[in-house]
Amino acid sequence: MNYHFITIEGNIGAGKTTLANLLSEHYHARLVLEQFADNPFLPKFYEQPDQYAFPLELFFMAERYKQLKEMMQTKDMFHQLTISDYLFNKCLLFAKVNLPEEEFKLYQKLFDIIYPQIIQPEILIYLHSPIQKLQDNIRKRNREYEQQIPDEYLLTLQETYTRYIKQQDIKTLYIDTANADFTNNPKHLAAVIEALDKDYAPGQHYLNLPA
Repeated sequence: MNYHFITIEGNIGAGKTTLANLLSEHYHARLVLEQFADNPFLPKFYEQPDQYAFPLELFFMAERYKQLKEMMQTKDMFHQLTISDYLFNKCLLFAKVNLPEEEFKLYQKLFDIIYPQIIQPEILIYLHSPIQKLQDNIRKRNREYEQQIPDEYLLTLQETYTRYIKQQDIKTLYIDTANADFTNNPKHLAAVIEALDKDYAPGQHYLNLPA
């Protein structure tokens, strides 16, 4: 394994946590999962986004910062690899979509203070899914507050992620997951594991999953 810290990202319902769990099991890796259920503003945000977007994003940033700082400060002698199902920079991406301009400027100032203290992954796995598959996955996992997420919102997030990745130098393994089934198709998980055996130059690298 060439990496000590791998992060998986993607839109809402892209399958980040599923893949993170499967990879951590394969590698016997330390697993860092986003604690979205602890955010008391999340259900309120989907009902009244204008009112609750700012506290929602502040809470997420604080929790992600706390979790990643604890990870950095706590050495785990039994695990040499850590896998996370979120990138800290997603704070800024979601805030850009959810906040009005003046609130976003304030949020970005806070982000810029915190960001230098956060360790960055050595490689990012980005899961790109069509909107319909995202909606199917959202329905299947059946979180009540997510069931009315509009396609337009998911598409805006998708475009925001895509622009961000194109601008970054981080090593990124870009996977089209339109037909992916990491849980039930061993070939798909094996393809990701094989790809992680390689070292990559900074930038985007595309992985096509087998049929």
